[in-house]
Amino acid sequence: MQNTFRISLVLIISLFSITIYAQDWPNLKRYQAQNDSIMKAPARDRVVFMGNSITEGWIKTHPEFFHSSTGNICRGIGGQTSPQMVLRFRQDVINLKPKVVVILAGTNDIAGNTGPATLDMIMDNIKSMTELAISNNIRVVLCSVLPAYEYRWRKGMKPYIKIPQLNAMIKAYAAKKRVVYLDYFSAMADEKNAMKAEYTTDGVHCTSAGYDVMEAMVTPAIKKALKTKPRKKCKRY
Repeated sequence: MQNTFRISLVLIISLFSITIYAQDWPNLKRYQAQNDSIMKAPARDRVVFMGNSITEGWIKTHPEFFHSSTGNICRGIGGQTSPQMVLRFRQDVINLKPKVVVILAGTNDIAGNTGPATLDMIMDNIKSMTELAISNNIRVVLCSVLPAYEYRWRKGMKPYIKIPQLNAMIKAYAAKKRVVYLDYFSAMADEKNAMKAEYTTDGVHCTSAGYDVMEAMVTPAIKKALKTKPRKKCKRY
């Protein structure tokens, strides 16, 4: 009887946890309080970094880069895919009224974190975020997906093939929309399309040295974005 009660209790807790997660699938609560605080502060030049665990990890190794005095705002959430980012884009980006948004998305989609996703599906979400930003007078930096040869949590997805293909699509779209394309991949990949060993902790996530490379590249990209007027109307892709 006691064992049955324990099993039932575990099932109830598990179902409750799943329900809570399902109710906030994009994790809108994660940055809600911080966003409210920022919106109450005096307006200033802001740059929002939208992404997943790679973006989230950046603030852990380089907190000075995201110090309030810089105007840089980290909005990365570990494990997230591009459809989740689209759902929180208005709250975590647009409402903060940044001058620029730096979008880094796609690797978790390829890994299938929230279900199967084709490269076209990923691009649709990247396009949606870009168009939302442009329509709200926010300049855009579209980042290449960082190199990865294999996902330890999801074997056999062949990111070493799919990531370069997705990056080619992002680069072409950036050119057509006249927004900045930031090619992290070329600077951080080895001959096998894996991330160079000195830049990664596990083949996907970055070391401090990896973030040093990204920081050195993103700073001029942001300056370029501020000087580049995007194309608001363009042909369907």
